[in-house]
Amino acid sequence: MKSCLKYFSTCLLGIAALLGGVSTAFAAAAPPLGTAGDFVVLSAAPGVGGAVSTTASTITGNVGSSGAVSLTDTNITGNVNHGGVLTNVTSTISGVITPSLNVSVVTDFNAAYAALGQGACDTTIPTAAFTGTPLSVASGVTCFPAAVTFTNSVLTLTGNGPWILRVGAGLTGTSMTVVMANGGNACNVFWQVGAAATLTTSVFQGNILAQAAITTTGGVFAGRALAGAGVTMTSTIVTGCSALPGAPACKAKERLVCKPIKKDGGKHDDDDDDDDDDDDDDDGDKKKHNKKSLPTAPWWHMWK
Repeated sequence: MKSCLKYFSTCLLGIAALLGGVSTAFAAAAPPLGTAGDFVVLSAAPGVGGAVSTTASTITGNVGSSGAVSLTDTNITGNVNHGGVLTNVTSTISGVITPSLNVSVVTDFNAAYAALGQGACDTTIPTAAFTGTPLSVASGVTCFPAAVTFTNSVLTLTGNGPWILRVGAGLTGTSMTVVMANGGNACNVFWQVGAAATLTTSVFQGNILAQAAITTTGGVFAGRALAGAGVTMTSTIVTGCSALPGAPACKAKERLVCKPIKKDGGKHDDDDDDDDDDDDDDDGDKKKHNKKSLPTAPWWHMWK
């Protein structure tokens, strides 16, 4: 009987330690964004010092700035809040335009940024540059002590999240691809960037909270771009927390293979692949040669 009680007590202690560890990790990795989370693009500089500038871009979600907003050839499916001058050149806004940004948005942004810096790192990666080199990051807190650059590289997020990635200085991504290995939600990924974040022709997923400016050129951004300074976007597709265009979530044990989807009349094709599946027996070998291992266009989807 004493032996049973001994093992039972040990088991309870183990469970308590495990639950305690999980609770701490989740609290550290998923801080509340408050009212800052209402925006997919946000310039939260103090006072009216912020600025959002977009050109030839498509944004699904709300845009906010403590200062000016300049939109050129941009389609926004959402609201626009601006503390300074709004300049609109051949752009479409489907939501409400409000000539103010509540001060609570800036306060909540700063609180969330600070919360992301709390707690110990589960993993520390001292490497400053990844050029053509893949990197896998597990759930939890991953720290890059200084600036980090990804060039023609794939960052794979494994586990079930949440993920928090702390970058000590600037984040630079050129033809960078972020992949959710288990089909997780992009908005369950948090990047705390100690300086500016610059993305060029990248397929990015996650919430960026940058102390300085965020600049994107080309590519797709699934998540939120929240900056303590200005945000500049050129030819960028912002999808918010939804999946990347044409990319349903992966199922467990599925192999990720991507290819561009044919466009017809400027619209991407989101139809099922039933027609293609009917021909699998006849031209399966041909498909193997045509598939691409990574996204090569803003519109891509998964194949088993």
